[in-house]
Amino acid sequence: MVKWFERIAQRVAHWAGQPVTFSIALAIVILWGASGPIFGWSDTWQLVINTGTTIVTFLMVFLIQNAQNRDASAIQAKLDELIRAVRGARDEFIGIEHLGEQELEAIRQALESEFGKSTPHHLPIKRLIGRR
Repeated sequence: MVKWFERIAQRVAHWAGQPVTFSIALAIVILWGASGPIFGWSDTWQLVINTGTTIVTFLMVFLIQNAQNRDASAIQAKLDELIRAVRGARDEFIGIEHLGEQELEAIRQALESEFGKSTPHHLPIKRLIGRR
């Protein structure tokens, strides 16, 4: 079941992000809107789009979350490998994604303090942004 879900989730996530999928969805909404006068703007006519979009939205939440979880795990594994491979990098940062939000914030603040508040590290960023 897990392999089946992963395979389906990957395919749907890929296709959901394609321009052709957006075009098809837009065409469906336009056709639905254009059919309003034919069906006399009835409650059933409205129920069709409401039900359809609710079902699609409900299912897509799970597929999108699966894709985000997979991507986050892959990125974290790559970052952990970089920390492990780079001489001078601190191995204690491997696995910090499992800490709570307050613990992560404390680490972030400690790193910024360690870097030094007097160092004008924001200036290169301003120059970079100014180049665009």
